[in-house]
Amino acid sequence: MTDAGGTWREAEQALQAGIDYERANAARIYDYLLGGACNFAVDREQAAKILTQNPDMAYVCRANRDFLRRAVEWCLSQGITQFLDLGSGVPTAGNVHEIALAQDPDARVTYIDFEPVAVAHAHEVIGGLENVSVTRADMRDPEGVLAAPGVHDLLDPARPIALLTVAVLHFVPDPELPAVLARYRAATAPGSVHVMSHGSADHDDPELAARTRAIQDGYRGSATEVVLRTREEIRELLGGLELVPPGLVDIVDWPTPSPGARPTGGYAAIARIA
Repeated sequence: MTDAGGTWREAEQALQAGIDYERANAARIYDYLLGGACNFAVDREQAAKILTQNPDMAYVCRANRDFLRRAVEWCLSQGITQFLDLGSGVPTAGNVHEIALAQDPDARVTYIDFEPVAVAHAHEVIGGLENVSVTRADMRDPEGVLAAPGVHDLLDPARPIALLTVAVLHFVPDPELPAVLARYRAATAPGSVHVMSHGSADHDDPELAARTRAIQDGYRGSATEVVLRTREEIRELLGGLELVPPGLVDIVDWPTPSPGARPTGGYAAIARIA
């Protein structure tokens, strides 16, 4: 039997699909911390390690999910009804398309992820929805992503798009990442926005900084280790664009401060692309 409970034949098919049962993956760890079921024992073991390092991690994941909901709702309030979700992960309750379609049945959402379990489950979740697509692709290849049928045939480049990079960029160590993100933004119409959340240990509170570094330590040895960027480096990823108020703030404080809420150590922002 395999770790996922399948047969050896299923294990072979999984390996052919690119599923790695031996190393934990950020998408599946995140799914587990949110209470999902699309994860393996190796992911749960890594999650336990992360929680040992920082017991707040499950709280951080939920706070980030809440930020995603608020950001999508804000985009819709601005008339932005198209969403390109890079590194979308394993779908759980409160997916982008659920939030968007509940308010605008004509909204369009395309999910991009490289992790095969996340992609397979996403296909199951969206069923036959006409305005939602899932594409397995590497977000570091903007030309390939933008040319993929699930993106090219669904999103209208003449209309504003919300580029979503929520809790994903701190798993991308590529030094060319600013240029990669700039390419995506260059392909969008005026009125588009870039939505981001990103982990960081750059905080005035030394205890908060230490807790965030502990999360980074907890991911060591997984297939997706964490890169903690400074506030300046995160700002660089947004290309110097105008930030929607309140700017670059803790995830729990976007778009309005949340007095008494425990800070997460992650920053959130929405930048106006044009």
